[in-house]
Amino acid sequence: MWDDRYAGDDYVYGTEPNDYLRRQADLFADGARVLCLAEGEGRNAVYLAQRGLNVTAVDSSPVGLAKAGRLADSRGVSIRIEEADLADYSLGHEQWDGIVSIFCHLPPDARRRLHQQVFAALKPGGLFVLEAYRPEQLELGTGGPPNADLMMTEAELRTELEGLHLDEIQSVERPVIEGRGHTGMGAVVQVLGLKV
Repeated sequence: MWDDRYAGDDYVYGTEPNDYLRRQADLFADGARVLCLAEGEGRNAVYLAQRGLNVTAVDSSPVGLAKAGRLADSRGVSIRIEEADLADYSLGHEQWDGIVSIFCHLPPDARRRLHQQVFAALKPGGLFVLEAYRPEQLELGTGGPPNADLMMTEAELRTELEGLHLDEIQSVERPVIEGRGHTGMGAVVQVLGLKV
């Protein structure tokens, strides 16, 4: 499915970073090691690399990741690219200064498994940045998964991210204008977590 979605020359979700990530980007120290989950065509990873971060982009789509590599080349930066299925991906142990999850919508069991690794995978002082659609997004129809099981709620995330200090966790509606894939008002949940 994702290979087909990314097959064209255009960037489905654009080439500019997610607005929520952009607002948090100054929190990462220069040279920080950051993992971008479900990074697709690379817009967020490339943006962070342009800011001097050491970025790994992981996604299951080789087509999307090839476009991520081309985007990085066009912006004069390098990112590490890793093709993997996040359903059985290991985040490692105290390996990352930051983990970024922007619209990383997985089946519930896979999502819980992934999120339950976040605390251990971050170094002390590491940051977790997430924005995802909530089930209310189905009523808006401006992007995102086709069913509520693939979306997230604050309550679920508080449980799944146990151990992290949640500096921010909020449900908001905001304009999400990111390429042709996200085009309008979005019902999202936003998380900024810290490993104390």
